[in-house]
Amino acid sequence: MPKGLKRYYGRGHLHFLTFSCYRRLPLLNTIRARNHFVHVLDKIRERYKFLLVGYVVMPNHVHLLISEPAKGTPSVVLKVLKQRVSRDLRRSRNQDESPTREEVSYIGRTTPGAKSASGAPAFAFTSGERNLPRFWQPRFYDFNVWSEKKIREKLDYMHANPVTRKLVKHPKDWPWSSWSFYAKGETGLIRIDPVGLRKTGNNVGKGPTRKPDVWGTQIRLLTSRPGHPSGAP
Repeated sequence: MPKGLKRYYGRGHLHFLTFSCYRRLPLLNTIRARNHFVHVLDKIRERYKFLLVGYVVMPNHVHLLISEPAKGTPSVVLKVLKQRVSRDLRRSRNQDESPTREEVSYIGRTTPGAKSASGAPAFAFTSGERNLPRFWQPRFYDFNVWSEKKIREKLDYMHANPVTRKLVKHPKDWPWSSWSFYAKGETGLIRIDPVGLRKTGNNVGKGPTRKPDVWGTQIRLLTSRPGHPSGAP
């Protein structure tokens, strides 16, 4: 572990994790790369049995809001996740694989006519990135999240990220996040496990009117599945 970097595990908290591509390069800048990351994330989630409360995959970094896994720690989860994604995408890039029918269909549904800067279909990595020493930066940021206020804050931050970075005009136009689940109750690309959150609105309970969440996020009260940490108390 890098000097001065502390991790706090075993407290029943959620963890807001941030990790970046090597030198903040946009190595997840294609639809195929982001789709594959989400696919691998789902596999790792099932393997290590943690709750995925929220996420966003950006071209050069990723944010996750997860519980501690049933086995191992968030550090172990990220190590395996990053290794698997790096191995798969490097192999795919070197072999210059063509997209599958499923990927072509997905691109047609979400981003009709998606093209790279050169005008080619947005799948392959650029040739200048073939000889990078690694895919990911070695460090990652881990913030313990223990209150409903902080959970909402991190979800809103993640969901607004594609807009803040001027990738899209609204979170609904960036499918690689948990926004669609909280805003519209849709599954999206991966199942979401929200925990310990009450539904919000303009008139909730007694007292002053509560300001709606950013982008109209509606968070429902759900409990964790048996055998999983319940997250924030």
